[in-house]
Amino acid sequence: MWRGCLMEVLDAHQPGHSVPEAAIRDPLRDGFPWHRPDQPHPHLNDPDAWWSEVEALMARSYESAGIDPSRARELAARVHELYVDHRRGWALYDDALESLERLRRAGWRHLILSNHVPELPAMVAGLGLDQVVDDVITSAAIGYEKPHPGAFAAARRLAGEVDEIWMIGDNPVTDVAGAEAVGIPAIRVRGEPGGARWAAGLAEVPELLRGLPSG
Repeated sequence: MWRGCLMEVLDAHQPGHSVPEAAIRDPLRDGFPWHRPDQPHPHLNDPDAWWSEVEALMARSYESAGIDPSRARELAARVHELYVDHRRGWALYDDALESLERLRRAGWRHLILSNHVPELPAMVAGLGLDQVVDDVITSAAIGYEKPHPGAFAAARRLAGEVDEIWMIGDNPVTDVAGAEAVGIPAIRVRGEPGGARWAAGLAEVPELLRGLPSG
């Protein structure tokens, strides 16, 4: 999504450019905080500090494609604006709201734990999920990236004293393995079938939870 966002900004603000998507791809493969999940980053917990580092990465990506450094910084700021706009490029899965509402009626609370930007809580609200999600934790605000144990510790603290807690996610490493490493059972959704607990989509999760032990 970052690569696509960079190209969308370039198309809009530098029409007629000849930069292929492949030219900006490689610099984006390393440099985001989640590329180094073993390294806490409390120094980036301030949104300005977080974006300063990430915009610098995006500017380097543009520069690697031959764009003037000053222009590259301007475009990187535009990427920031576009990426956090929930009306552009973001959409809910068709089964998201209904599945979360079903679980909520059954007594479950929902927290989002994501390796994401500082503005994630506002983006979640803009997409209408604030009606079914109790709280949002973004790695940009806590200084830990999944699968670091510190990320899941933050979720546990926010959840408070609960009888049961599950991680639902689509990434077998950051979501499933990360949660299970700290004793939180997990269900992987979407992607190729596999693993002890897998669901094709969120719509299957309510029934699946009824039949699974918590450990």
